Amino acid sequence: MKVCYLDAFSGISGDMLVGAFVDAGADGQEMIETLSALNTGATFRVEKVKRNGIAGTKFHVDGTDSKKHRHLPHIVKMIEEATLPAEVQRQSVAVFEKLGEAEAAIHGVPIEKVHFHEVGAIDSICDIVGACLGLHLLGVERLACSAINVGSGTVKADHGVMPVPAPATAELLKGLLVYSAGPATELCTPTGAAVVAALGSEFGRMPAMRIDACGFGAGTKDFKEMANLLRVLVGEDGSIPEASRVRIVEANLDDTSPQVVGHAMERLFAEGALDVTVQPVAMKKNRPGVKLTVICRPEDWTRLSRVVFTETSTFGVRAYEADRLLQQRHWEEVETRFGKVRVKVGGPDSFAPEYEDCRALAVHAGVALKTVLAEAAAAFLAQRT
Repeated sequence: MKVCYLDAFSGISGDMLVGAFVDAGADGQEMIETLSALNTGATFRVEKVKRNGIAGTKFHVDGTDSKKHRHLPHIVKMIEEATLPAEVQRQSVAVFEKLGEAEAAIHGVPIEKVHFHEVGAIDSICDIVGACLGLHLLGVERLACSAINVGSGTVKADHGVMPVPAPATAELLKGLLVYSAGPATELCTPTGAAVVAALGSEFGRMPAMRIDACGFGAGTKDFKEMANLLRVLVGEDGSIPEASRVRIVEANLDDTSPQVVGHAMERLFAEGALDVTVQPVAMKKNRPGVKLTVICRPEDWTRLSRVVFTETSTFGVRAYEADRLLQQRHWEEVETRFGKVRVKVGGPDSFAPEYEDCRALAVHAGVALKTVLAEAAAAFLAQRT
């Protein structure tokens, strides 16, 4: 699987995305010819520039736009009527729908009534479609992004002077990892945030990958304190398909009843925990207790911590990141004299009959669970030979 990682150390915008994709190997001429299918009357060019001494590619959209305020249906129609690859059309519409949802939430109006201001201008439309086209030209199937530097200070918009990140940008960045560093200016624009929010599948550390190409997309300004560039890394997915980062949340409990701990475990699983365990520990003043451990996705840890606080007596939790490697696995089905059983299969010698299937058959047949488990394992091994 082809992976693209966006390193947004100096923010992210639509034109930076397009420039970075061209810099990483997307055909610039094909990019220009395909974007012309939008029939906007604009012209396009790519230019090699330097930002704080580092070379990158700047994407330009040239031409005047007499109509800068557009509704979502008008933009969607423009995209759907253009001769664009189907996936580019789908992704471009998805990005604008994400933008529309953010604007609707900010202004308190239905999405179809949203007026796109700056992002409804021709250059913004071409930037977004160009970013989706860049992903297509590079064959990217999975998009990941670092924590995003949003900048600081204020930005002047159609609604007046606003703090950075602007309201729509902040709405789009909900759930994503962000921080503020560098010059007091807007580094993350609504177009950049919308592309990442709509198309990104993971955020934070770079995923396991074999890097094939690297590109830099240049922003308009040239800062003294940092290179105003967006870096993209493109390559093949790592050899371990399910290598990922997880968050581990722990709490020591010495005054919570076993029934409450059991209920807390059920709640945590229901709220999306990847795994929950409890083990006995000796606590201060020689009190026996248990350590509750929750393994979860990084973006879920604060929500699951609230469940721990709500359902147990703890006043604090510990949290840290860890690597998680999962063996590739799939399901196979075997026939036993008690009925069908699913078997989870990993490596050549790694398999396990599904507990719930075996338990249900054991209860129905009135036999011991271990009998069904053993027969399912034997049936699987016989099926393999």
